[in-house]
Order: sequence, then structure tokens, then C-alpha cells
Amino acid sequence: MIKKKIVVTGGNGELSKSLKKVNKKFNILFPNKNQLNIKKYLSITNYINKKKPDYLIHAAALTTPMSQHNYRMIDSIDLNIIGTSNVAKACHINKVKMIYISTNFVYPGKKGNYKEEDSLNPVNKYGWSKLGGECATMLIDNNLILRVCMSNDKFPHKVAYSNYLTSFLTKTNVAKIILKLLNNKGVINIGGKTQSAYNFAKKLNKSINKSKVLKKDKKLLGNNTSLNINKLKKILSK
Repeated sequence: MIKKKIVVTGGNGELSKSLKKVNKKFNILFPNKNQLNIKKYLSITNYINKKKPDYLIHAAALTTPMSQHNYRMIDSIDLNIIGTSNVAKACHINKVKMIYISTNFVYPGKKGNYKEEDSLNPVNKYGWSKLGGECATMLIDNNLILRVCMSNDKFPHKVAYSNYLTSFLTKTNVAKIILKLLNNKGVINIGGKTQSAYNFAKKLNKSINKSKVLKKDKKLLGNNTSLNINKLKKILSK
């Protein structure tokens, strides 16, 4: 049996490492940016033509710390918007299914429990950059957009917010889910149960300290970025 082939952009990233760890049934390629540079259209299409994948998971992005999108705006545009546009064009022309890793920060971050069809008004500039990538992805026919709320398997901070609600899942669990969704289309939220960032982090690190989001940081994070994952549960139950 020939294994389906997947190319993952951002081959050295944490999500790529998780996909590599959990994969048991696919032939997955993890090119670094010297092999596949999302800022250069020809680099992408040449790699696709050479490897001929069935799917491309687009995980390369400028991500955290999210505050850097306020002062590295050019990089944010080049990587998250123009880079994703280049990937979308290459996937469309070469007839490759594109799976775009987006974020829960495309939602307003006020009331939480956001459904896929809810209105979008990103919390921060990182969210806007990822929404720009969603626009390019939506324009091609064979696409899947995954709005993901995830954290590293080892919580990366010494403190976590007790007054900030979210839907964190570890990247290992997110990776397992992604590989089950490849043949779906449209938009799907991926996350865990709604809880404070502190309660999530405490399960990973019992010595984590509790903190509260300051007023100035709420402009960057919002109050409640939790996701409604009923659609995901329905798909996974089949």
C-alpha cells in the first residue's frame, strides 16, 4: 500500500516535531526553509513538483511572542500573509490539498466559545496576520483551515493567568487530530475544554505560579479566546 505523502512547511518548528512524533501511517516530509522558502514562490512550487505530495500542511509562520507583530510588522506580513499566499498559489496550480494552520486569535476574544461561523475580528496583530493567510487559503478550492488553540507539551512560562479563559491543547494532541482531518474541507476549530490558562498549565507543571492578566495585556490577549469544538467532536466521532 502506497502511503499518502504530506509536506509540512516550517519543518523545524514545534508542531512539525509533534507531527513527526505521532505519525504512523503517512510519508511526511519536513523541509527546512533552505529547501522550501515560503517567501519565494518558485522555491515552493519547485519543491512540490519534485516531491509530488498529496497534502501540504502549512505550519510555517511568525508566531510567539505575539507582541513582536507590533514591531516586526514587515516580517509578519511577509511570512504570514504573503508567504501563505505563495503557498496557496503553489498548491492551487499543482493540485495539492492545502491545510492551513490558523489560530483562535482570529476571533474577537471577548465572550469565548467561538464557533467556526462566528464573526471574525482578531484580538491582536498576530491574529490579523493569520486571518490574512486564511483569505488566501479560502480563495483556492481544495483547502482546509484549522483554527488551533495550542501550547507546548511543556508549558513554556513560569506563571499562567488565572483570569484568562482559553481552550489549550498540547501540540502533541493537536498533531494527532490534524492527521485525522486531512480529507475534510472548510474551517474546523481545534482545542480542548474551556478553562483558565492556569488550570491547563498546572496539569503540565504543578509548580506553576498563578498570575492575572493586566489591563495593558488584555489588549494583546483578550479575555476569553476559548473555542466551541462541537464540529470537531462530531467529525472525530464518525
